[in-house]
Amino acid sequence: MKTLTFYSILLICLTTQSQDNLPSQQFWSQLQSLCGQSFEGKLMTPENDAQFAGKTLVMHVRSCSDTVIKIPFFVGDDKSRTWVLTYTNGLIELKHDHRHEDGTSDAVTMYGGLASNTGKAGLQMFPADPYTASLIPAAATNVWWIGLKDNEFTYNLKRVDTPRQFTVAFDLTTAVENPGPPWGWTED
Repeated sequence: MKTLTFYSILLICLTTQSQDNLPSQQFWSQLQSLCGQSFEGKLMTPENDAQFAGKTLVMHVRSCSDTVIKIPFFVGDDKSRTWVLTYTNGLIELKHDHRHEDGTSDAVTMYGGLASNTGKAGLQMFPADPYTASLIPAAATNVWWIGLKDNEFTYNLKRVDTPRQFTVAFDLTTAVENPGPPWGWTED
């Protein structure tokens, strides 16, 4: 007789209970309600990050389906980053799609992780998956999380075994002009 693993049991439970009652589905629905809108963000930590400090930060909830939400994240004129969220069997996965200006994939792309549980309606956490650990060994202990409130979306990263932490907060009370497509996108 086969022994069921914890994750097998979790998937069975998630697929048999109503998806509408799951915190992950509530989070997903809130995020979908932002589709088509863009919001300006502010770097919270570290305040002096050379790559992000002093630049206009904009997220655009650009593409939404029942199972995939794509959110380009612009840092000044750099349109290389897109957060790709996928909803399957009550769990959300976060991947980072990085592109060059010509639209080709960066060598370091599609890293991230799958939520280990259904989270909360306003908070989803994504520990680094095996692909990420293989692609970026230093990121093996990364945990990303997205906070979602009525007036704020936060994107966060903590490298657990280091002081590295990154947080950017977006004001959801005021939509800004959509910034156009990220690098590599042909449809508008």
